Amino acid sequence: MRTQARITAFKVIFASLFETEQKTENIDAEILEYVNKEEKLNSKDIAFAREITDAFFLNKNEVKTLINKSITGYEIQRVYKVDLALIYLAITEYKFLKTPKPIVVNEILEIAKIYSTDKSSNFINGVLAKID
Repeated sequence: MRTQARITAFKVIFASLFETEQKTENIDAEILEYVNKEEKLNSKDIAFAREITDAFFLNKNEVKTLINKSITGYEIQRVYKVDLALIYLAITEYKFLKTPKPIVVNEILEIAKIYSTDKSSNFINGVLAKID
């Protein structure tokens, strides 16, 4: 199920927010493997989660720039790490994997209801609405 794959990718991206910039792909693969032990995804979902995380790490600076432009009057360092990871995931998926934006936004908002605060869905939706 793609939702579980997205949750797995979210967890990998979230964990990476606490690592140094010199992080290697091997560490990303280790995080994905660790998270997958918990999630028990099928091979198709693992591949999709990996596709998201690879695209994120490849395009992280561009995604970060898009977020910085959309959160005027607010600093990216002040965004809750959970919300930031969800925003990273959403932008990566609809910008670089070409999943239709409404599908991605809907999924991310549902995941936010599980992993973040009550107000996070509105914040995330507002940020994503400003980014094409």
